[in-house]
Amino acid sequence: MADMHTSTQDNVTRYLSLDALRGFAVMGILAMNIIAFAMPEWAYITPLAYGGDGVADQISWLFSFIFIDGKMRGLFSLLFGASMLLVIERAETAGRSGMRTHYARMFCLLIFGLIHFYFIWFGDILVTYALIALLAVQFRQWEPERLIKWALIVYALGFVMWALQFGGLQFLQWAATQPGADADLARQFREVVNSPELQFNVTQELTVHRGGYTEIVADKLTDWTQPFTAALQALTETLPLMMLGMALFKNGFLIGSWTAADYRRWALRLAVTGLVLNALVGLWVALSGFDKITALAGFLAWSLLPRLLVTLGYAAGLLLLIDKYASSPLIARVAATGKAAFTNYLGTSIVMTTIFYGYGLGLYGSVNRAWLWPFVLGACVVMLWWSKPWLDRFRYGPLEWLWRSLARGALQPMRR
Repeated sequence: MADMHTSTQDNVTRYLSLDALRGFAVMGILAMNIIAFAMPEWAYITPLAYGGDGVADQISWLFSFIFIDGKMRGLFSLLFGASMLLVIERAETAGRSGMRTHYARMFCLLIFGLIHFYFIWFGDILVTYALIALLAVQFRQWEPERLIKWALIVYALGFVMWALQFGGLQFLQWAATQPGADADLARQFREVVNSPELQFNVTQELTVHRGGYTEIVADKLTDWTQPFTAALQALTETLPLMMLGMALFKNGFLIGSWTAADYRRWALRLAVTGLVLNALVGLWVALSGFDKITALAGFLAWSLLPRLLVTLGYAAGLLLLIDKYASSPLIARVAATGKAAFTNYLGTSIVMTTIFYGYGLGLYGSVNRAWLWPFVLGACVVMLWWSKPWLDRFRYGPLEWLWRSLARGALQPMRR
């Protein structure tokens, strides 16, 4: 596999591998985000909170947890790191300041993300990317080996931090629920379980999201710091993934420079190992009766290592797939979906909130978990349907054009 199917458009080199991977990622992200679009937030973590009464719904949760949760976001984070290097390189080749271009883009992305969070959907990831990218870019000149080493160190530190927190919480739960448990331990555990952070708040969320637009916006504005705290919580996962993305771009992994045997070997080693480990965590949560503490620990702590393995394994496997079917019409459409990923990501939020929230069709909380898959499939079909014809006529997706124009301070040419 040589550098995978590059093309030159408007004097800019594009890599089919990066575009198609981004296309798969933006479609895959919706498969998890759909829960938070359609149900109270805790349903994402445990079906015990909402939408988990039926066997099909619980199987749906388990399938998503094992195969999808965090992996598509992980792919997106890898690609974001790689894209930072590409943008800086292209700017410097064109005689502009690479760092100034990066900072301008991240400032605009931050504004887009804040608008997305406050006025469209609370599950925004753009603020997190914009803020963490300001740190990640400082390592852009490191060699791949150094990037990989420190990325894994930061990731491991994050794992230890979450494991200590939730492992301790699980130990407290076990100790406090044993026959003859110490009264003080039992009291501490009750205080933790009854804390506001561990309440499902289903009735409140149903009321808010079945209401009007102004009520939904007002509810988010009451917790205006959430996008920034979310970025801080995601730091030890997203930063190392961006660093790995930079390393894997530099060493040729993300652009198809490795051999097919290498991609196949890493796909099998990483994906299979990670999926088995993740399945064990998911089954543990299921066998606990989807207990909220066990589910939260599985989601935030114990799935971290499997999630990284599966993300990298998926990347290797998808790169093999993209190379094998590079000339197919479907991969061309997936790549176009990836080129317009920013428009597709924000457009999906607009469409899905309009379908589920009270100011739209008002389906919030009324569609079973298993029946959300047709919504995901329908949205993916739409992304694949519109992206390529649009990009055959125009240089950028609509929001990509707006982002580029704002970052450069001038309207960019749109038509080909």
